[in-house]
Amino acid sequence: MYRNANCGELTETFAGKKVTLAGWVQKRRDLGGVIFIDLRDRSGIVQIVFNPQVSQEAWNKADKLRSEYCVTVTGEVVKRDPEAVNEKIKTGTIEVMINEITLLNKSKTPPFPIEDDIEASEDIRLNYRYLDLRRPEMLETLKIRNKITHTLRDFLDENDFLDVETPILTKSTPEGARDYLVPSRVHPGEFYALPQSPQLFKQLLMASGIEKYYQIARCFRDEDLRADRQPEFTQVDMEMSFFEVDKFQNMIEEMLVRVMKEVKGIDIPRPFKRLTYAESIDLYGSDKPDTRFGMTLIDLTDIAADSTLKVFKEVQEKGGLVKAINAKGVAAQFSRKQVDEDLRAVVSPYGAKGLAWLKVEEGGMKGPIAKFFDEALTARIIERTNAEPGDLLLFVADKKKIVADSLGALRLHLGKLLGLIDESAYNFLWVTHFPLLSYSEEEHRYVAEHHPFTMPVLEDLDKIESDPGSVRAQSFDMVLNGYELGSGSQRISDHDLQEKMFKVLGFTKERAENSSAF
Repeated sequence: MYRNANCGELTETFAGKKVTLAGWVQKRRDLGGVIFIDLRDRSGIVQIVFNPQVSQEAWNKADKLRSEYCVTVTGEVVKRDPEAVNEKIKTGTIEVMINEITLLNKSKTPPFPIEDDIEASEDIRLNYRYLDLRRPEMLETLKIRNKITHTLRDFLDENDFLDVETPILTKSTPEGARDYLVPSRVHPGEFYALPQSPQLFKQLLMASGIEKYYQIARCFRDEDLRADRQPEFTQVDMEMSFFEVDKFQNMIEEMLVRVMKEVKGIDIPRPFKRLTYAESIDLYGSDKPDTRFGMTLIDLTDIAADSTLKVFKEVQEKGGLVKAINAKGVAAQFSRKQVDEDLRAVVSPYGAKGLAWLKVEEGGMKGPIAKFFDEALTARIIERTNAEPGDLLLFVADKKKIVADSLGALRLHLGKLLGLIDESAYNFLWVTHFPLLSYSEEEHRYVAEHHPFTMPVLEDLDKIESDPGSVRAQSFDMVLNGYELGSGSQRISDHDLQEKMFKVLGFTKERAENSSAF
């Protein structure tokens, strides 16, 4: 028998009982001829003791044990003396006096300690993934993921969803990223595509009358790696028939509230906050804003146009924007060099040609551009930005996208730098009404922002051919603390409208049919 108990589950109720445990040697200490070992399995750690007076044979074997040796042991659970209690671990009130031990496997010295706080590089950790996954932090992540998927499945089952698997080897479809291609042996010169999402399959399921579908789906996208982007990933994929967007969003809120309560023990208030895409870009410079802190973007274009600062006036005349953020009470923390070099370096990768700034003082403002604003304009800026003495105002003047991207990045940078973000908060947010289409300079045509089957906002339907770029979509993202958790949309269910959509996208009839044909 390998074991009849788990290391991390032993308590004082086991005192006096004989147990057999299996696991890995976490640490070993030799004190006064008695060997103490922290034995670890998936459930946690327990201290086991080898005393030559209890078993000389077991002690002799234990004397040769090293870190990460794998063993089974048998012994009696005993209560620790009060002064020996270890409150840092769940099993700290007991230990196991060992009289039998079997060495299952030796181990070379690990390349890094099997503990949470390590300095090993990501490459080393990935190269020794089986060791990395032994660390409590990684194991806990897997447990949380398992609990999340279990909670999701329970919720969706209670709401009459059917779990349906869809094919992995499929046909390339018009979606956002490049496909991974798999050559066919049976059909030389032909290729399968790995699915970026089960997009068409779930629409076929709706046409089949399934009505409520879900899948914990594996997806593949050939795109550049980022911290939150991987070439293959898992998503909770869902589709519903005869359902309005607001009802669907309410159900998603219920699901996420359930997950947060059952997995993290946290109560999340409802309803979730909502912003349109336009509002999100206007206030935060991002379509996935972190709303755990303020410092929103402030439009000063009209005021700047009345100044004598040539750059501001030219931007306004060309249809650009002048916006600012107010870093409250931190003016004294930043020297001119820090603003001109360190903070400017944050915005320059986004196309900003400069970063103007003003420090608010009693009776006015000070800084390189202060002389371009008379007393009346200064008062208007102070009022618009809700500025007070000690505040630092940071300006970017440029095209709308450059202003949004650069100030949005600067806002996040300052939020982290100044400790403004409440790391314990979970701010869920709906971002709605994304643009339906965007113009691709590379392809010289409009392309779908989400996918070609997204329903336009009804009041924008009359502009789909005359002004496609202004049409809003019935699409939405779920955002948490600055990260996009997922996205969805209402599908086009009108044949004529779908034909019109394909036409705007520049699809020939043949391409339109092939894009969704199997």
